[in-house]
Amino acid sequence: MKNLLLLLAHLLTTLARIIKPGGARAVVAENLLLKQQLLVLNRSRHRAPNLRALERVLFGFWALFLSPHRIRRAAVVLQPSSLLRFHAALKQHKYRLLFSPRKGGAPGPKGPARELIQAIVGLKQRNPRFGCPRIAQQLAKTFGAEIDKDVVRRVLAAHYRPEPHHGGPSWLTFLGHTKDSLWSLDLFRTESILVKTHWVLVVMDQFSRRIIGFGVQAGDVDGSALCRMFNQAICSRGFPVRLSFDHDPLFAFHRWQANLRILGIESVRSVPYVAVSHPFVERLIGTVRREYLDRMFFWNRVDLERKLEVFATYYNAFRVHQGLGGRTPEDAAGGATSPSASLRNYSWQTHCNGLFELPIAA
Repeated sequence: MKNLLLLLAHLLTTLARIIKPGGARAVVAENLLLKQQLLVLNRSRHRAPNLRALERVLFGFWALFLSPHRIRRAAVVLQPSSLLRFHAALKQHKYRLLFSPRKGGAPGPKGPARELIQAIVGLKQRNPRFGCPRIAQQLAKTFGAEIDKDVVRRVLAAHYRPEPHHGGPSWLTFLGHTKDSLWSLDLFRTESILVKTHWVLVVMDQFSRRIIGFGVQAGDVDGSALCRMFNQAICSRGFPVRLSFDHDPLFAFHRWQANLRILGIESVRSVPYVAVSHPFVERLIGTVRREYLDRMFFWNRVDLERKLEVFATYYNAFRVHQGLGGRTPEDAAGGATSPSASLRNYSWQTHCNGLFELPIAA
């Protein structure tokens, strides 16, 4: 838009120079020039009023229609020096447009390429503890190009914005970053279609979020029932190194503690009244309730065990998790990944007796 206006100004200036001054055009231009000067003088009582950019352009344009001796008489506010400076600015802009390079930019050496900037910022984002020399050496080794650490420093200063610091991983997450080293368990209660209370013990792997198994008890739970439920949940799954649970009075039974000693499992108790110290299994219980148990009925303990086993298969192998970056628990545990489907050729697979439907490769 700016270049278009400058081109229009040059066009009007050229037309005014072609048309010789004199006659009616000169009279009209002189009257407009005097009228504008009176407006300027009335606006300000200063001896040398400040002129706006539009007023300078109008004065210069109208002066093109006047002869030199008429300009001296009409120039009350406008001085010949202003016209000369205006004309010099027009010439300078003309030659700049004619002989300057088309591409703008300051002269001198060019900065790093966009691909290199993205590589530097990406490496820093994924490894916040890497310094500039190490980033330069790593990129030089990877891409085979010499990169100065000062270039890395300037790029990071201009383009890298560190993420806000978070509290870091909890102790349970820290301990669970080894496969099958830390399992978590908890109890919740549900009601059958005949409104009979059933207790469910759920065991999950802390690292992969995998459901290890469920243990079900109809009626009240004591120490021996708790050990039976735990052994049922981990049947044919092996034993963890550590087991995390909360401060429920059920876990204070001597038989439960003796069972852990016999199995060689170290107990890790969560922090009392701190929900973030035991978050994953609590979230799992909420998922089981909202997505499954609140949407179906069961008759007895056997029926509930069968349906929970079906849900565990769906949860581990097919349900993606936001906390795992869109992967399933089986993928996080190192299992085989399913083939990718094409948007032009795929089918639907049902889970949990038609409660869920997911697309798969045809």
